[in-house]
Amino acid sequence: MHRPGVAGQGQVYARFDGVRLVVDGYVVLDRIDLALHERRVALVGANGSGKSTLLRCFNALVVPSSGGVVLDLPGTGALDPARSPAAARTAVGFVFTDPDAQVVMPTPAEDVALSLRRLRLPRHERDRRVRQALADVGLADRADVPVGELSSGQRQLLAVAAVLATGPRLLVLDEPTTLLDRRNTRLVRRTVEALDIPVVLATHDLGLAAGCDRVVVVDAGRVVADGAPDPVLDVYRRLMDGD
Repeated sequence: MHRPGVAGQGQVYARFDGVRLVVDGYVVLDRIDLALHERRVALVGANGSGKSTLLRCFNALVVPSSGGVVLDLPGTGALDPARSPAAARTAVGFVFTDPDAQVVMPTPAEDVALSLRRLRLPRHERDRRVRQALADVGLADRADVPVGELSSGQRQLLAVAAVLATGPRLLVLDEPTTLLDRRNTRLVRRTVEALDIPVVLATHDLGLAAGCDRVVVVDAGRVVADGAPDPVLDVYRRLMDGD
């Protein structure tokens, strides 16, 4: 799944500086400071911890009350999603937990083609990208079947394919395996591992998190642990067990 000009390990591609979000007097995110440079970063935390909200700051689906986010991805330069949401949403591909929130067309090929419409590509190039995107996630032979015949894992992979077809510089996944069984979880995990663009994901799947380069634990809107997967996941387990 080669895509030229992607951020490499070691280059900071996203920075959160004192990010705070207050909604109706409730602090959702509280003084988040992060500099992300790893190719795979997992956010873990209890439901309602703020990790999904934090992900939405990458492309201005959520705008902080104070502090800021800066992206530095190939082809964008320094980019503030809050000030340039359209540019951020072009650079950052976002996949939601439930693929049915994103998959809207009758067949996989049509759904991926829809994601490309805003790029105004020649038809031959659009068709090439559709075929390539579906092949990248193992759905080449399902291109024209009704979406309703796809398994839950295949629909999640289709949502990923539709986002990847647009050529994002960063992929953000919000709990991509929450609705999946073990087999489909493995399909999604293998697809994510094969990508050559940075991936930031929120997950309850500790196996998926353990395979990342860095894990960040979010609790009550704050980062409470951050670092290599094994020790940080130990902190998370103790936090969840009440130790």
